[in-house]
Parts: sequence; C-alpha cells; structure tokens
Amino acid sequence: MYNILTLNKISKTGLQRFSDQYVCADSMETPDAVLVRSASMHEMELPESLLAIARAGAGVNNIPVDKCSEEGIVVFNTPGANANAVKELVIAGLLLSSRKVAAGIDWVKTLKGKGDEAAKLVEKGKSAFVGPEIQGKTLGVVGLGAIGILVANAAKSLGMEVYGYDPFLSVDAAWGLSRNIKHALSLDDIYANCDYITVHVPLNPDTKEMINAESIAKMKDGVRILNYSRAALVNNADIIEAVGSGKVSAYVTDFPTDEVLGVENIIAIPHLGASTPESEDNCARMAADQVKDYLENGNIINSVNLPAVSMARSGDARVCVIHKNIPSVITSVTGVLSENGVNIENMQSKSRKDYAYTILDITGSSPDAALQGLTAIDGIIRVRVIK
Repeated sequence: MYNILTLNKISKTGLQRFSDQYVCADSMETPDAVLVRSASMHEMELPESLLAIARAGAGVNNIPVDKCSEEGIVVFNTPGANANAVKELVIAGLLLSSRKVAAGIDWVKTLKGKGDEAAKLVEKGKSAFVGPEIQGKTLGVVGLGAIGILVANAAKSLGMEVYGYDPFLSVDAAWGLSRNIKHALSLDDIYANCDYITVHVPLNPDTKEMINAESIAKMKDGVRILNYSRAALVNNADIIEAVGSGKVSAYVTDFPTDEVLGVENIIAIPHLGASTPESEDNCARMAADQVKDYLENGNIINSVNLPAVSMARSGDARVCVIHKNIPSVITSVTGVLSENGVNIENMQSKSRKDYAYTILDITGSSPDAALQGLTAIDGIIRVRVIK
C-alpha cells in the first residue's frame, strides 16, 4: 500500500490513475509521495517516508529541490503537459500587445449610461486604440522547449516571420520545430531583428533579469515583449521606463507584480497560462503516472534533480540506489551484492551533476541481507528494494 499526500486540489483524472494499492489524502503523516501544484513546500518538514514529489506543472520554485536531493527524494515535473494552454495564451498576448484590445474594452465600459450617444462615441474614440496586425511581422522566441516550439510554429502559421534561439535545444525538441523557423545564433540576433519577443526560459541566476535596460537598448524601437515564464526574468524598473519612453510599445506578462500594475501599455494577466481544465488534467495524469512508475518500478522520468533512468523489470527484485556522483560507488554496490550471494541480471546507472541513480535487477539470495552493507557505502544517499 502506498500513501499519496495532495497539497493542492489535484484533478480527478490524475487521482484516478492510482489503483486500490494507493491511499490519496490531503493530510497524512507518512506519505510515500506528494502531489503538488502551487503550494510552497519550503517550510514543510519532509518526512523520512517521503520518496518522491511530483509537481503538476513545469516550474518547481515552490519545492526545496536541493534539500530533496540531499535526502534522496526524487522531484518530478510535467514538462509539456500544459504547453498547448500556454501557447494559446501567448498567441492571445501577441494580439493584445498589438491591437490595444484590453485598453479598448476598459474604455468602452466608461460609455455605460450614454444611451443612443454610445455608438457615436465608439466611432469617434476608437482611433485611440489602433494597432498593427501581426501578419508579416517578426517574432523572436527565446527558449525552444515544449512551449516555445508550439509558439514558434503557431506564429509561423499565422504569417509571422519567426526567429528561434536556444543554445540547449535538444534533438527531440528539434524534431518538433518547423523547418521554416530561422535559427538565431545569439540573443543579439533576436534583439536586432524582431518586432515581438517572447521569453520561454527557466528562471536561474543566468536568466534573472535578462530583459533589462542593456538588452532593451539592443532591441528595435517599438518592440513588444511577452513574458509567460517568470516575473524575475524582466527588470521591472527598466521595462517601466522603456514602456514610458516608447522604446517598448507594450509589455505583456502572466506574472503581475505590484510595480507593473496599472502602468499604461503593460498588460498584466493573472497567471492564466496553464489555467485550463485540459491542462490541469494533463498535468495531473502525467504527475500520477510518473509517481506510480517510480514507486512500483523505480523508473525515473522527467525529474528535475536526478537523471532519467528507466528499464523493463527482470529478475526477482529491483534494487534502487540514489548516490553521490563520485568514483567507485557502483563497484562497491555490486561488490556488496555479490558478497551476499546476489546475482545481477540487468543494471543501468546515470549521473546528473552531483547526483547519480542506479537500478539493478537481481536474482538469487534476498537483497535484504545486503541492505546494511549498501547503506554503509560512502556516497550512498538512499537504497530501496522493490519486489
């Protein structure tokens, strides 16, 4: 029996993936896994029983990832599950940044009570909300992950010329990118050539405030900037100044902060990128499936802190070892198993920065006798036997 703690309301379609072997509840003392959306776990005491945390979404800023790695807790996310939902809102953002639709709707509400005069006032005042079409304009997509690729392809189908930039573009991702997307060799290529720029990168020390006075100065006059990734990717003071001067015609963000609220030509959306029932269902299903596969088989897919390791089951039992990425650990593990009469049928091991993960399918004597020896090996963080 496995215990699943839910820290937010998780879609029923996700929870239904768990069989009768699982108990799901929003309160329990010894969970094997946690399903979470936006709830912060930074102040939460992580119980010894906890093996995995699955974020039903892409960002994991609300999870103490480093602490989890130290304690041998696998942290999963669900990349791509909400990609279409975000893509659709980005396309809406392109239109909103051009056509001044939001400002126009706000203005027309002020005509309430004008009676028959309202229609005439609309015709007289609509010129204040004129804006360009996106067809034929140039869009720069910074970050070609699951969302960025969908945005680039959709914008191209709408008649835009599209530049894409991602120094870490994976082979799998490249297969999904239209061959008509132009490959930008640097961010400066994006800044110099694009009428619209949309940012789809994770927030880290290298990307924090990447949109700032210096980078904006390299952009075309009247550029329109979209941020559906994280608020801190953009320096608020610099974007406000740029919008005020007209250097930036419009800034659209799905992550409002107090500084940008109410600023003319800044369109703040209340973090609606993944707020669709389809997205919530997709994220919940993916999170549940990943947790199940790890608890039942030890397979890791879409982890943010440990390498992807997955193989079909064979043998009588599976030994799962989370360890530091240091020399001789695997040799020591196989040595201890051999000393205890355990035969290794199949094995896979991969590393990711400071950490590594090894799974071994075994036959022969019970591995339980070897557990003490395995946990005593220098660099071992966590050992689990699945029978």
